[in-house]
Amino acid sequence: MIVITGGAGFIGSAMLWHLNQQGISDAFVVDELSKTEKWQNLAGLQFSEYFHKNEFLDYLLNEKNSDIDAIIHMGAISATTETDADLLMKNNFEYTKSLALFSVQHNIRFIYASSAATYGNGDMGYSDELADTFKLRPLNMYGYSKHLFDLWAIKNEIINKIVGLKFFNVFGPNEYHKDDMTSVVFKAYHQILETGKVRLFKSHRPDFTDGGQSRDFVYVKDCLKVMQWLMENPQVNGVYNIGTGKARSFYDLTAATFAAMDKPINIEYFPMPEHLQGKYQYFTQADMSKLQQAGCPVTFGSLEENVKDYVQNHLMQPIPYLQSNISQG
Repeated sequence: MIVITGGAGFIGSAMLWHLNQQGISDAFVVDELSKTEKWQNLAGLQFSEYFHKNEFLDYLLNEKNSDIDAIIHMGAISATTETDADLLMKNNFEYTKSLALFSVQHNIRFIYASSAATYGNGDMGYSDELADTFKLRPLNMYGYSKHLFDLWAIKNEIINKIVGLKFFNVFGPNEYHKDDMTSVVFKAYHQILETGKVRLFKSHRPDFTDGGQSRDFVYVKDCLKVMQWLMENPQVNGVYNIGTGKARSFYDLTAATFAAMDKPINIEYFPMPEHLQGKYQYFTQADMSKLQQAGCPVTFGSLEENVKDYVQNHLMQPIPYLQSNISQG
């Protein structure tokens, strides 16, 4: 049996779909639905049990858990703009520690979400080698809460028994509940539908053109393949970047969205808000050599192919959510 925390969220529910596609429905979903639309991510999927995140730790401690094969810990407060440090520490650091310790003690495969936000402005590079972790300086409290757990796992020599994933800019189906944190593809798609154009930040650095700011945009379906490989290869542990290894500009991403919708490119650039200017990453690109050296065979689709799949096979469909192929009953 597989436990997915954040199982109603973006990557968590996508992983549940990925398991369903292989006929696997023996999964526990752990989350906090609150007043969000996350429940819709689960509506078309199959799973055996749902737990509120606050009840799950008690369940682990008080029940027999010999049937848990893996805990995929995607649950977190993922807003990079969140300023409540105590809230972030409780959810992103303390909760993760509890799950990691339990998993190690019971020989359960533990895969958790770190973040590319741990790399800060990128001045220290994007190496996922453990020795390079200590010099990183995140730009926001979210990144720091993730970074702090990475450091804790390294210092306590637990990292060689678990797997952390530094996700770069993930986009794809089931991200719809994330409000301001949805991907540029999702925002661009709706801007094009409503206005026929897309608004992007101007560059405030002379070495980047407007729209030339670049990210390692990675499709969620490619991430799922890596996660499955890591589940199937428990000898592989440590922290790994999850990106394509190829940075692409916001212009490229937006142009691919226009192309997928068969619309002419129409982009308007506007000034970046002052409160973001000092915390904005102009370039991110995952160093994927460590994962490749570990033997991961997963190849990543091109930006254009993946944007086309997302737009045409999901966003344009009456039901844009990922749907299980397992029949009910």
